[in-house]
Amino acid sequence: MNNGARVKPDPNRTVAEAIRAATELLGARTDSARLDAELLMAEALGVSRSDLFLRHMREPEPAGFAALVARRAAHEPVAYIRGHQEFFGLPFMVSPDVLIPRGDSETLVEAALEARPDARRVLDCGTGSGALLLAVLNELPQASGVGIDRSDSAVAMARANAERLGLTPRARMVEADWHRAGWADGLGGPFDLVLANPPYVEADAALMPDVAAHEPAGALFAGPEGLDDYRVLVPQLPALLAEGGVALVEIGHTQAEAVSAIGAAAGLAAVLHKDLGGRPRVLEFKKALGKGAVNA
Repeated sequence: MNNGARVKPDPNRTVAEAIRAATELLGARTDSARLDAELLMAEALGVSRSDLFLRHMREPEPAGFAALVARRAAHEPVAYIRGHQEFFGLPFMVSPDVLIPRGDSETLVEAALEARPDARRVLDCGTGSGALLLAVLNELPQASGVGIDRSDSAVAMARANAERLGLTPRARMVEADWHRAGWADGLGGPFDLVLANPPYVEADAALMPDVAAHEPAGALFAGPEGLDDYRVLVPQLPALLAEGGVALVEIGHTQAEAVSAIGAAAGLAAVLHKDLGGRPRVLEFKKALGKGAVNA
């Protein structure tokens, strides 16, 4: 990269000074430059961010910090550089084989826990790192669940996260693809909760370089309108749901009406949940007595 000289390690620079220099370098590339620099410094030192501030700011800059900053300056996401990301208060290992769990998706977990706190069987469609399923199971000790993904690398990552969190006895991760007939056979349904964060980005969408160049395209893009996977998965939800079961499906912020209509055609009523930014984020589907409707 052109600015490589600016991120070379300097043994005469303190941790605090190195963080300031990295923040300046990253400022033109991300709106979270200071936070990114702090997280990368904590990673280089092998300490927590809070411990960084308390005990390490006057120490010499560690040799490995410059390389981490260079990777971030090339738009590699911090979560992939560090190899982990927090979600719903839990640590998840991540890699470019899986999407990075984001805070906006916590809306889905919260809606699931509110809708069926008594759930005993949970299915997560497109589990990736396992974040949605494992967050729900961590809150519902009576529940067990299955996470499916068409990527064998994602399934391996989800299994590793389940083991790391001590949830392996209640979480089974399976390679499966909802585009294929019979994919749900043998999963142990029907389910009290079905969770899904399917691909929903339009094929020609302009994404930030952090996402476009690093996160798995197969987990992002879903045809010209971003609706292709909804058209396949949502009509299958009624057969997956137990009596009184609920499906929580993440959507793009402009897709509530279109995805609700797909659900209504399948006999599902929809309730909309917004994220902390007030944007449409999750549709809660139940088997409808009448026609489906969207409610804010």
